[in-house]
Amino acid sequence: MGILFSLILGGLAGWIASMIMKSDAEQGMLIDIILGIVGGFVGSFVMNFFGQPGVTGFNFYSLIVSVVGAIILIALGRAIRK
Repeated sequence: MGILFSLILGGLAGWIASMIMKSDAEQGMLIDIILGIVGGFVGSFVMNFFGQPGVTGFNFYSLIVSVVGAIILIALGRAIRK
């Protein structure tokens, strides 16, 4: 069940991040899921840097951490492309 929850949370986080960064037309659902899952790792790293817990499970806090991480990834991708 952990993999299923990661996919759901990652997909939701990636979709929210792509809507915030207005990149939803450029990428598909698979990229949103990948961005959300990798964003969870990036968000956890950033939160641990500030002394806070990272992704803690299937909850609202973890969704926010994953969205922040996915936003960071989208911003880095845009910076590299330019």
